[in-house]
Amino acid sequence: MTAGGAIRAALLLVALAPFGYYIVAIVAARRFFSKRAVPLPGDFTPPVSILKPIYGLDRETYENYASFCRQDYPEFEILFCVSDDRDPAVPVIQKIIADFPGRPIRLLVGSEQLGASDKVNKLCRMVREARHETVIVSDSDVRVEPGFLSTIAGAFRDPEVGGITCLYRGLTDGSFAASLEAMGNSTDFAAGVLVNWLGRKIDFMLGAIMATTKKNLAEIGGFEVLADYFCDDFELGNRIAREGRRIELSTLPVCIVYPRESLWEALRHQLRWNLSIRYSRPAGHLGLIFTQGLPWTILSALLAPSVPIALAYIATYVVLRSEMARNVGVWGIQDRALRAKLALLPVRDAFAFLVWLASFFPQRIRWRGREFYVRNRRLVPVDASHA
Repeated sequence: MTAGGAIRAALLLVALAPFGYYIVAIVAARRFFSKRAVPLPGDFTPPVSILKPIYGLDRETYENYASFCRQDYPEFEILFCVSDDRDPAVPVIQKIIADFPGRPIRLLVGSEQLGASDKVNKLCRMVREARHETVIVSDSDVRVEPGFLSTIAGAFRDPEVGGITCLYRGLTDGSFAASLEAMGNSTDFAAGVLVNWLGRKIDFMLGAIMATTKKNLAEIGGFEVLADYFCDDFELGNRIAREGRRIELSTLPVCIVYPRESLWEALRHQLRWNLSIRYSRPAGHLGLIFTQGLPWTILSALLAPSVPIALAYIATYVVLRSEMARNVGVWGIQDRALRAKLALLPVRDAFAFLVWLASFFPQRIRWRGREFYVRNRRLVPVDASHA
């Protein structure tokens, strides 16, 4: 065999890696979500404080907040924190307070600037003012279903559990760019988390929902130690896990409500997500190349020694990629809109590959109205860096 033939054979062999990944993700989804049929006993219901750091309005903001207020749970409170009373979310929060007079809901204005992360600064204040030991941090664009609080809080029945987090599916207005993002959540992102769950203990959290206790927070130094970090969700889960506590991945997904956005806005948001992986798990970020079925399939079709072999690669990609999306997204995450969008998977994969390539170049992070560099996993404001 010539040197060129050996290189071609090696590339064709490596191109099988994404197919193996798809199969592992299917197995992980079947094993993980089969557990959801076993309900937790309902006699463990510790009081809960829900913490929501707010910056601006999301799509369907009122319904997102109200889904937490409608939980059928014995005792819980909700704390909202905004930077100042000019935040456009304030009138919505005030309406929520008025519409749910039986719920203990508080609006906090302002927080001490302990670090570069506005979100974590707010969490520091909210934890201090929270009345209950069990705390659940939720992003503002999250919407939950009935039974959410019982499922999450009930997992703390096991004293070895130090934190709980959730997978999520996207709710969109049907726009093309938002649909690409939502597909990524329900297939690519969730699949990666499930493969990680199958192969090792979870040692991170996902920012949409992060549940823990004040005791666990105190053991790692509180949110205060995370005030400068870019990936506060990864850092929180990782530090709790290093203290010997278990991070649980809930079988109950939540919803992220996506705004109507342009392709550029979707690309920028996905790029920030890729950068969070790059800075928190560099090896894992590099390894994403072996989960990218579309570029490897195109390369294989071009290098294949015959048309039947090229067609076999293409057919295998189409079948396994679709089956992974069905098992992880449609059946597991229960993304009802995904089934009708499976034909867009190659478009989603091309978009994801371009974002992954772009994430290797130096980037500024735009977040909550400010721009940052990331250095040693920490946020450095652009204006402070220039100064």
